[in-house]
Amino acid sequence: MSRSDLAPGTPLAAPASAHDGLSDVSIAGDPLAWPHLAPAPLTRPTTVGDFAALARRVAEDRASWERLVRYDALSRWYAQLETGPGYEVWLLSWLPGQGSGGHDHGRSSGVLTVLRGELTERSLTGAGRSVRQLGAGAQRMFAPGYLHEVVNDSLEPAVSLHVYFPGLTEMTPYGSHWANAQAAPGPAAALSPALPQH
Repeated sequence: MSRSDLAPGTPLAAPASAHDGLSDVSIAGDPLAWPHLAPAPLTRPTTVGDFAALARRVAEDRASWERLVRYDALSRWYAQLETGPGYEVWLLSWLPGQGSGGHDHGRSSGVLTVLRGELTERSLTGAGRSVRQLGAGAQRMFAPGYLHEVVNDSLEPAVSLHVYFPGLTEMTPYGSHWANAQAAPGPAAALSPALPQH
């Protein structure tokens, strides 16, 4: 019988099935009703996007960090805000003229977020030298071995948030000559013979 053989308004019958009325849920039950069968929810960030979101969350919670900010005329000020499984969150302040010097973060990746003011980032990669102006709200993500320097070239103080994953266990300083090195193709550790190998 075809649709054209039916009188108008007559409902179509569903085709018969060997499993009428049965489904995986009706046979085995709802897998979410059995917590041991459901995957455990992640309680920590695991991707670069998750860490960037963590940095934005902390940045937006001004009450958690703003009262802690201090400025030191002799060196950059910093404080650890948070630690979690495999990561650390740091708060740093920068007076005009203060900078980090050329460095990498060893095996750690990171997210730098400018909270207040403006910072200049100078980096050196296989693609060459780069200079970026980072205003409030700007974020930079970097991988292990990324070589850069962050400086407050402005006339106003600045504050930044840094998330490192895994937590920061090493930071190789490159001294003042690193910015003059010529970048060569390849990973950051092999940028120039003038740079220390690690």
